Parts: sequence; C-alpha cells; structure tokens
Amino acid sequence: MLKVQEIRELIKLIDDSSISDFTYEEDGTKVTMKKDSANGSVPVVQQTSTPVESQPVASEPKVESTPAPQKVEKEEEPKKEEQSTVDFDYEIVSPMVGTFYNSPSPEDDPYVQEGSSVGKDSIVCIVEAMKLFNEIEAEVQGEIVEILVQNGELVEYGQPLFRVKKK
Repeated sequence: MLKVQEIRELIKLIDDSSISDFTYEEDGTKVTMKKDSANGSVPVVQQTSTPVESQPVASEPKVESTPAPQKVEKEEEPKKEEQSTVDFDYEIVSPMVGTFYNSPSPEDDPYVQEGSSVGKDSIVCIVEAMKLFNEIEAEVQGEIVEILVQNGELVEYGQPLFRVKKK
C-alpha cells in the first residue's frame, strides 16, 4: 500500500505533467488519479484495496497513463498462450535474443524438421545475435514433434523453439 507521502509526490508529478489519467496497481491496491482538464488540477484521487486472491498475479506493477489531449484509454489484455495438442517431454528454448535460422545458409536444407530424430549434440538451428551465429544443440535425445518459430523470426531469451518427445 502506498504511503501518504508517496501519494503526494505522485499528485505533484501528475499535476506538473500533461497526463490526465493515471492508474497504479500493486498487490491488490489500486490508485487512480484524474486531472480536471478545465483548470489542470488533480481533484480525484481514489485508492482501493481488494483481496489478493481476486487479483491476477503479476511480476511488475501495472502503470497506465494517458496524455491530456488524448481521451482514448487503452488497456491491454494479457496474451493467452495457444494450447497445443502435441505430446512432448522437452522444449528447446533460445539461450539469447536474436534471429532464428533453421539452416546454415538459405540454399541448404533445414537442420531438423518435424519428425526428425535428434541426439544431445545435434544442431537444431542457429540464433544470430550481434553478427555472431550461435549453433543451438538439442541437449536431449528424441524426436522433434513441433517447430514453434519460422525461419528469420526474431526470438527472445527463453522462448521455446522446438518441442521434443524424448526417447
């Protein structure tokens, strides 16, 4: 829960900015501030608490703001991961941020395809980061049952690239 001094500092910051609406949420507590567009003051400060069980679990506080001239409020819904019906035991993930390549060069065949058998030392793809081409190994023996990214696609650290059924 925010302390009174923290709320006062937020009011001053909002009052000095062009932001008309401000919402801050953390651990089941929500603070909303709306600036009166006629005189620029911050007349409405609302702090509410709800039980933690009813709030979605988030790793970072949610902060939303809208500039004064813009009256449209945007609220992103969390992306829902698609449920896969593929049976797998292991996911090969990207060890870095970069560009995914399924073959050593555009003219060559892909390292692996769905149904390909891989060993622990089998190269399954390349992730290019900062002009360095890093070969990614399977690290498990099994069969590739699903390829989750397209050739040339940007990948994030920890993003699943392949699903493998262990043998």
